[in-house]
Amino acid sequence: MERQTTIKDIALALRLSTSTVSRALRDAPDVGEETRKAVKALAEELDYQPNKLALSLLKKQTNTIGLIIPNLDYVLATMVKGIDEVALEAGYTVMVCQSDESFGREIVNTKRLLDSLVDGFIISVSSETMIFEHIKKIQQKKKPLVLFDRTINSIAAPRVRLDNVEGGRIATQHLIDQGYKRIALLAGPENLNISNERMEGYLQTLKQNKIKVDKNLIIHCDFNQEYGKMATKELLTMKNRPDAIFAISDRLAIGALLAIKETGLKIPKDIGLVGFNNDPMTKLMTPTISSVEMFAFEMGKATAKIFLEMIHSETDMSDKEIIFKPKLFVRESSSRI
Repeated sequence: MERQTTIKDIALALRLSTSTVSRALRDAPDVGEETRKAVKALAEELDYQPNKLALSLLKKQTNTIGLIIPNLDYVLATMVKGIDEVALEAGYTVMVCQSDESFGREIVNTKRLLDSLVDGFIISVSSETMIFEHIKKIQQKKKPLVLFDRTINSIAAPRVRLDNVEGGRIATQHLIDQGYKRIALLAGPENLNISNERMEGYLQTLKQNKIKVDKNLIIHCDFNQEYGKMATKELLTMKNRPDAIFAISDRLAIGALLAIKETGLKIPKDIGLVGFNNDPMTKLMTPTISSVEMFAFEMGKATAKIFLEMIHSETDMSDKEIIFKPKLFVRESSSRI
């Protein structure tokens, strides 16, 4: 392997001190024009590449953003794309770590990114995360922190999120407007904010329409197609089964669709279905699945913009919050009227 040229090599060739060569490469005013030209010409001839790690330590800046996400499903992958696009334009590299919905992996990822000297963090927490000491440690080290999608109420940091209550409301109201009366909910883990907020929209809308809340129709499960299928089979074995299902993620909704088809029930005639996230798969299923759009790419871009604003500003931005409004895309699975 060919050895990389160093400042010392240039200094020896030109019979200069390493400090003079270093200053010449940085265009320091105390270095003569002829010396500067000679140093730069030889540096180009020898293909000298500055030590980026050394420069980063000197400037205390790596132009790298540590990004921790719970998984790489369609929504989060789209958000990452939005974050990366804005970061790249600003000269930053995004280092992505996936917790795979594991609290332990989230802690490990946080430590590794801190050790890698990232300039700051953008985080969406795992479904297992209920203790936030590792995130508080980021703030203790004075690292910029932005929370997105799955945010944390007890952490004072700028955040970008969806109005999940409104998302739950428009999905439930649509099913009621289509004539469905007994609407089940496939919810996520009970400790997860986004799940509870979407459920709150569902509960509020039932009450506003004077429909009695039946807790037997609410099933909490992981964001997994197989769980959605099993939970739906459980609902359909009830003596007084639901006539519609609102699933708070499209993965759960696809599982529900497969379970309904296996029972022989007709969608949307016998039972309606609405998902959440507007995953492209919802348009490929038969029937197509109605779903709530959360504008993931735009949310990702907004998150990166807040991070860059925070890293270049001395003002306190801990109370800054951007909330996106959801939109329901109605398809065959719920369009009964």
